Amino acid sequence: MSLKIEKDVIEFVRDAYEAGRKLRIVGGGTRQALGNPCESNAVLSTADLSGISLYEPSALTVVAAAGTPLADIEKTLAAEGQRLPFEPMDHRGLLASTGTPTIGSVVACNISGPARIQAGACRDSLIGVRLVDGTGRVIKNGGRVMKNVTGYDLVKLMAGSFGTLGVLTEVAFKVLPAPVASATVSVAGLSDEQAVEAMSLGLTAPYDVNGAAHMGAVTILRVEGFKASVAYRAEQLKTLLAPLGKVSIINDDPAWKSVRDVKPFHGLDTDVWRISVAPSDGPKVAAALREMDDSVQVIYDWGGGLIWASTPAGTNVRNALSGILGYAECIRGKGQKRVPQNTAIARIEQGLRAKFDPKNILNAGIMG
Repeated sequence: MSLKIEKDVIEFVRDAYEAGRKLRIVGGGTRQALGNPCESNAVLSTADLSGISLYEPSALTVVAAAGTPLADIEKTLAAEGQRLPFEPMDHRGLLASTGTPTIGSVVACNISGPARIQAGACRDSLIGVRLVDGTGRVIKNGGRVMKNVTGYDLVKLMAGSFGTLGVLTEVAFKVLPAPVASATVSVAGLSDEQAVEAMSLGLTAPYDVNGAAHMGAVTILRVEGFKASVAYRAEQLKTLLAPLGKVSIINDDPAWKSVRDVKPFHGLDTDVWRISVAPSDGPKVAAALREMDDSVQVIYDWGGGLIWASTPAGTNVRNALSGILGYAECIRGKGQKRVPQNTAIARIEQGLRAKFDPKNILNAGIMG
């Protein structure tokens, strides 16, 4: 059922709580493949909870209902020369899904793109939430402007909770000015080890790099800001990376959208894994996966800390990466989806769910 106002959500959840009915919480429907399959008797959609209720460009804040299309928010911000800092990914191409990405689903899944390496994740820009917990109680945490953000940080807790702690009805963000110019420094022909070295050099240099990725045979680093500053920093990076290979500078490179949305893996009949490790371990991950099957393809993001891997269907990626510290999740395909990172974290998650959703009716099982 799609609900238009928060009161409808309260009543729907309260009825489900009293009946012990399990609910599948969805937004625009574009990310339903993420996480483990849910136990559910009914669907609660927040897609009709839509609209920007507050936007103050001078205060760099925006507040919107959870079902507001992400595109509407981005259009509104762009009209004032602003943007969401964390560059949220669009999963539709990767998951072959339809629908409209909503701001609530971005928060629920903590969706972030290449800019995360500098700007932080979605949760780092989130400053306020309203939600309905598993008993039908309304909870508000954080604020609508930066100066009002006080108290227990339930705001950060909700980001990435996959709807297991409550149904989001409203979210508030800090935003940033959009850059005037953008340049990509590209190095061709590097091995995985050389690519990680190049990305590390760029990220530790004083040139304010806000994107570092390796895709195919090309390593790219991005700088943004005022035109003169971007030109200077790009030239300095070109000089810095010249000893590693052939370097070029591209203005407004469209490759970043491909990195953000993992475009090279769209339409393939493969499993796709999202793997988080220390950047220095990235080449070890790629080598281990290719030793298992030489058809494996990888994309490095966040300077090598995030690896997207395309593997043959049913590949046991976690087994192949045994001994490498990190976390692997199957985003598309037959592999096991989410598992608790360790026993201690699993106990914390269970304890939190027991407080916010005592009958376990919200997206039950999605977190593993």
